[in-house]
Amino acid sequence: MAKTLWAVSDLHTTFAENQQVVEEFAPHNPGDWLIVAGDVAERIPDVVRTLRLLSERFAKVIWVPGNHELFNRKSDRFNGKARYRMLVGQLRVLGVVTPEDPFPRFGDAAVCPLFTLYDYSFRPAGLSARQAIDAAKIKLDDELAIAPYVDIPQWCAERIEYSEARLEETPGPKILVNHWPLVEEATHRLLHREIALWCGTRATRDWAKRFNARMAIHGHLHIPAETRVDGISHVEVSLGYPFETYREELRRPWPFPVMQIP
Repeated sequence: MAKTLWAVSDLHTTFAENQQVVEEFAPHNPGDWLIVAGDVAERIPDVVRTLRLLSERFAKVIWVPGNHELFNRKSDRFNGKARYRMLVGQLRVLGVVTPEDPFPRFGDAAVCPLFTLYDYSFRPAGLSARQAIDAAKIKLDDELAIAPYVDIPQWCAERIEYSEARLEETPGPKILVNHWPLVEEATHRLLHREIALWCGTRATRDWAKRFNARMAIHGHLHIPAETRVDGISHVEVSLGYPFETYREELRRPWPFPVMQIP
């Protein structure tokens, strides 16, 4: 039986309905791998618990953080970058591959977990980032739970530089994995387009073509769909919230089968 590289995102296991879905996850083949493209949960223990369960079932689990893993409370001991480092450390103990680890190969393709954040550049022309945020009628909770603890655009710039260097050093075909879409076109499906401010950075616009990607996997938008740019598929693999009933009409095969090998 062929081995499959599966992909999911936005599990949001804080919801009992979603936790039940995760409890029922099982590989088709003991050699199957699983990509988890962010937004597992908000609390570190919940993230670790979920990924421990999945890592016990799949031959390899590859994780990238979403904005929900980065959410902070004033009472948290670790905030901002320290919170991310804490997550990476705990998941490495489980054998989960993070954006700080060597890129594993599934068949001939390097599976590249990325962590790029966003820099508010998905905004209307003529507006500064601050003006666009202030004008937005709908703001993501990131402004309360992430922004007060770290300079997000600066962190994004650091992550872009780090990720580009790693991708340039990685030969051959690739599967790019990021929580936020790498291309702005994916956000054009949003009902409220201003939410795109928190959905990525224009600095990654050419990465799929530039770095020989067979496919780019992302989450975040809760709109499971395919966006083709430069002939390359950018596939959203979210589970989403249980109250998002519209997702049943939109869902692609889920978990999403990225590729297979003998």
